[in-house]
Amino acid sequence: MTDAARGHSAATLYEASPDGHACDPALRPVWPGAHLAGPAFTVQGTGGDNLALHQAAATAPPGSVLVADLQAATHGHWGEILAAAAQHRRIAGVVIDGGVRDVAEQATLGFPVFARHVTVVGTTKKHPGRFGVPVRIGGVVIGPGDLVVGDADGVVAIPAPSVGTTLDRADARAGSEQRALKSIRGGMTTIEHYHLPAEPGQAEAPA
Repeated sequence: MTDAARGHSAATLYEASPDGHACDPALRPVWPGAHLAGPAFTVQGTGGDNLALHQAAATAPPGSVLVADLQAATHGHWGEILAAAAQHRRIAGVVIDGGVRDVAEQATLGFPVFARHVTVVGTTKKHPGRFGVPVRIGGVVIGPGDLVVGDADGVVAIPAPSVGTTLDRADARAGSEQRALKSIRGGMTTIEHYHLPAEPGQAEAPA
Protein backbone atom coordinates (compact mmCIF):
# COMPACT_ATOMS: atom_id res chain seq x y z
CA MET A 1 0.00 0.00 0.00
CA THR A 2 1.34 3.44 -0.85
CA ASP A 3 1.84 6.38 1.49
CA ALA A 4 -1.45 7.79 0.17
CA ALA A 5 -3.26 5.41 2.53
CA ARG A 6 -0.61 5.36 5.32
CA GLY A 7 -0.50 1.58 4.94
CA HIS A 8 -4.14 1.08 5.96
CA SER A 9 -6.33 -1.57 4.39
CA ALA A 10 -9.41 -0.77 2.33
CA ALA A 11 -11.61 -2.12 5.13
CA THR A 12 -9.99 0.06 7.80
CA LEU A 13 -10.32 3.18 5.67
CA TYR A 14 -13.93 2.42 4.85
CA GLU A 15 -14.79 1.99 8.52
CA ALA A 16 -12.88 5.14 9.48
CA SER A 17 -14.36 7.39 6.81
CA PRO A 18 -17.40 9.55 7.56
CA ASP A 19 -18.43 9.43 3.91
CA GLY A 20 -16.41 6.69 2.20
CA HIS A 21 -17.95 4.32 -0.29
CA ALA A 22 -17.34 0.64 -1.01
CA CYS A 23 -17.51 -0.26 -4.69
CA ASP A 24 -19.41 -3.26 -6.02
CA PRO A 25 -17.65 -6.42 -4.73
CA ALA A 26 -17.51 -7.63 -8.35
CA LEU A 27 -14.56 -5.26 -8.83
CA ARG A 28 -11.70 -7.53 -7.83
CA PRO A 29 -7.90 -7.66 -8.09
CA VAL A 30 -7.10 -9.59 -11.25
CA TRP A 31 -4.09 -11.29 -9.67
CA PRO A 32 -3.56 -12.38 -6.04
CA GLY A 33 -1.85 -9.85 -3.81
CA ALA A 34 -2.56 -6.81 -5.98
CA HIS A 35 -3.14 -3.64 -4.01
CA LEU A 36 -3.20 0.05 -4.87
CA ALA A 37 -3.79 3.46 -3.31
CA GLY A 38 -3.68 6.95 -4.70
CA PRO A 39 -5.67 9.95 -5.90
CA ALA A 40 -8.12 9.16 -8.68
CA PHE A 41 -7.38 10.19 -12.25
CA THR A 42 -10.85 9.72 -13.65
CA VAL A 43 -11.59 8.42 -17.13
CA GLN A 44 -15.02 8.40 -18.77
CA GLY A 45 -14.66 6.01 -21.66
CA THR A 46 -16.84 3.96 -23.98
CA GLY A 47 -17.37 0.25 -23.40
CA GLY A 48 -15.54 -1.84 -25.98
CA ASP A 49 -13.05 0.93 -26.84
CA ASN A 50 -9.76 1.68 -25.08
CA LEU A 51 -8.39 4.80 -26.77
CA ALA A 52 -9.20 6.80 -23.62
CA LEU A 53 -7.06 4.44 -21.55
CA HIS A 54 -4.10 4.85 -23.91
CA GLN A 55 -4.39 8.62 -23.53
CA ALA A 56 -4.81 8.38 -19.76
CA ALA A 57 -1.73 6.18 -19.40
CA ALA A 58 0.25 8.83 -21.28
CA THR A 59 -1.00 11.84 -19.31
CA ALA A 60 -1.95 10.85 -15.74
CA PRO A 61 0.47 12.12 -13.07
CA PRO A 62 2.78 9.72 -11.23
CA GLY A 63 1.22 8.20 -8.14
CA SER A 64 -2.33 8.48 -9.41
CA VAL A 65 -4.81 5.63 -9.86
CA LEU A 66 -6.60 5.45 -13.20
CA VAL A 67 -10.30 5.01 -12.48
CA ALA A 68 -12.20 4.23 -15.66
CA ASP A 69 -15.89 3.85 -16.36
CA LEU A 70 -16.25 1.45 -19.29
CA GLN A 71 -19.91 0.63 -18.59
CA ALA A 72 -19.03 -2.85 -17.28
CA ALA A 73 -18.35 -3.94 -20.87
CA THR A 74 -16.99 -7.46 -21.32
CA HIS A 75 -13.98 -6.44 -23.45
CA GLY A 76 -10.29 -6.59 -22.65
CA HIS A 77 -9.76 -2.84 -22.32
CA TRP A 78 -6.42 -3.11 -20.51
CA GLY A 79 -3.54 -5.53 -20.96
CA GLU A 80 0.20 -6.05 -20.70
CA ILE A 81 1.23 -3.23 -23.07
CA LEU A 82 -0.80 -0.58 -21.28
CA ALA A 83 0.32 -1.89 -17.90
CA ALA A 84 3.98 -1.62 -18.91
CA ALA A 85 3.40 1.93 -20.19
CA ALA A 86 1.61 2.97 -17.00
CA GLN A 87 4.20 1.35 -14.77
CA HIS A 88 7.00 3.18 -16.61
CA ARG A 89 5.24 6.46 -15.79
CA ARG A 90 4.86 5.40 -12.13
CA ILE A 91 1.06 5.29 -12.20
CA ALA A 92 -0.07 3.52 -9.02
CA GLY A 93 -2.64 1.19 -10.57
CA VAL A 94 -5.91 0.91 -12.45
CA VAL A 95 -9.55 0.32 -11.49
CA ILE A 96 -11.74 -0.45 -14.51
CA ASP A 97 -15.47 -0.99 -14.44
CA GLY A 98 -15.21 -3.30 -17.42
CA GLY A 99 -12.92 -6.08 -18.59
CA VAL A 100 -9.16 -6.61 -18.85
CA ARG A 101 -6.83 -9.29 -20.18
CA ASP A 102 -3.18 -10.48 -19.92
CA VAL A 103 -3.65 -11.23 -16.24
CA ALA A 104 -0.59 -13.48 -15.90
CA GLU A 105 1.65 -10.93 -17.59
CA GLN A 106 0.41 -8.12 -15.36
CA ALA A 107 1.04 -10.28 -12.31
CA THR A 108 4.61 -10.79 -13.50
CA LEU A 109 4.97 -7.03 -13.90
CA GLY A 110 3.51 -6.53 -10.43
CA PHE A 111 1.17 -3.85 -11.78
CA PRO A 112 -2.07 -3.68 -9.75
CA VAL A 113 -5.29 -3.90 -11.75
CA PHE A 114 -8.85 -4.19 -10.44
CA ALA A 115 -11.67 -5.00 -12.85
CA ARG A 116 -15.11 -6.53 -13.22
CA HIS A 117 -14.21 -9.08 -15.93
CA VAL A 118 -11.25 -10.95 -17.35
CA THR A 119 -11.74 -11.58 -21.05
CA VAL A 120 -9.88 -12.03 -24.33
CA VAL A 121 -12.37 -9.97 -26.37
CA GLY A 122 -10.63 -7.11 -28.18
CA THR A 123 -11.46 -3.40 -28.40
CA THR A 124 -11.60 -0.56 -30.90
CA LYS A 125 -9.64 2.69 -30.59
CA LYS A 126 -12.01 5.41 -31.77
CA HIS A 127 -13.38 7.29 -28.75
CA PRO A 128 -11.03 9.68 -26.92
CA GLY A 129 -13.14 9.81 -23.75
CA ARG A 130 -13.12 12.49 -21.08
CA PHE A 131 -10.79 13.03 -18.12
CA GLY A 132 -11.14 14.81 -14.80
CA VAL A 133 -14.91 14.33 -14.53
CA PRO A 134 -16.90 12.37 -11.95
CA VAL A 135 -17.33 8.73 -12.99
CA ARG A 136 -19.48 5.89 -11.69
CA ILE A 137 -17.39 2.87 -10.73
CA GLY A 138 -19.03 -0.16 -9.20
CA GLY A 139 -22.08 1.88 -8.27
CA VAL A 140 -20.01 4.63 -6.61
CA VAL A 141 -19.44 8.12 -7.99
CA ILE A 142 -15.72 8.92 -7.81
CA GLY A 143 -14.38 12.40 -8.46
CA PRO A 144 -10.93 13.56 -9.54
CA GLY A 145 -8.54 13.47 -6.59
CA ASP A 146 -10.64 11.18 -4.40
CA LEU A 147 -8.52 8.61 -2.57
CA VAL A 148 -8.97 5.17 -4.11
CA VAL A 149 -7.73 2.10 -2.24
CA GLY A 150 -7.95 -1.48 -3.45
CA ASP A 151 -6.78 -4.74 -1.90
CA ALA A 152 -7.93 -8.32 -1.47
CA ASP A 153 -11.13 -7.14 0.25
CA GLY A 154 -12.26 -4.79 -2.54
CA VAL A 155 -12.15 -1.16 -3.64
CA VAL A 156 -12.99 1.86 -1.48
CA ALA A 157 -13.25 5.53 -2.48
CA ILE A 158 -12.80 8.37 0.03
CA PRO A 159 -13.93 11.84 -1.09
CA ALA A 160 -10.99 14.22 -1.34
CA PRO A 161 -12.24 16.72 1.31
CA SER A 162 -12.37 14.03 4.00
CA VAL A 163 -9.12 12.18 3.26
CA GLY A 164 -7.16 13.84 6.09
CA THR A 165 -9.85 13.15 8.67
CA THR A 166 -10.24 9.58 7.45
CA LEU A 167 -6.53 8.85 7.66
CA ASP A 168 -6.31 10.22 11.20
CA ARG A 169 -9.31 8.14 12.27
CA ALA A 170 -7.81 5.10 10.55
CA ASP A 171 -4.58 5.56 12.55
CA ALA A 172 -6.62 5.57 15.77
CA ARG A 173 -8.65 2.56 14.68
CA ALA A 174 -5.53 0.59 13.78
CA GLY A 175 -4.09 1.30 17.22
CA SER A 176 -7.29 0.10 18.86
CA GLU A 177 -7.22 -3.10 16.79
CA GLN A 178 -3.63 -3.79 17.83
CA ARG A 179 -4.58 -3.44 21.48
CA ALA A 180 -7.51 -5.82 20.92
CA LEU A 181 -5.23 -8.39 19.29
CA LYS A 182 -2.77 -8.15 22.18
CA SER A 183 -5.54 -8.78 24.70
CA ILE A 184 -7.01 -11.68 22.72
CA ARG A 185 -3.63 -13.32 22.23
CA GLY A 186 -3.19 -13.00 25.97
CA GLY A 187 -6.27 -15.07 26.58
CA MET A 188 -9.11 -12.55 26.74
CA THR A 189 -12.22 -13.44 24.78
CA THR A 190 -13.74 -11.08 22.25
CA ILE A 191 -16.85 -11.02 24.47
CA GLU A 192 -14.74 -9.69 27.34
CA HIS A 193 -12.69 -7.24 25.30
CA TYR A 194 -15.65 -5.64 23.56
CA HIS A 195 -17.98 -5.88 26.56
CA LEU A 196 -20.53 -7.84 24.55
CA PRO A 197 -23.57 -9.57 26.08
CA ALA A 198 -22.28 -12.80 27.63
CA GLU A 199 -25.54 -14.75 27.70
CA PRO A 200 -27.28 -16.11 24.61
CA GLY A 201 -30.60 -14.49 23.82
CA GLN A 202 -33.74 -16.29 24.89
CA ALA A 203 -36.12 -17.40 22.19
CA GLU A 204 -39.65 -16.17 22.63
CA ALA A 205 -42.20 -18.80 23.63
CA PRO A 206 -44.57 -19.68 20.80
CA ALA A 207 -47.89 -17.87 21.01
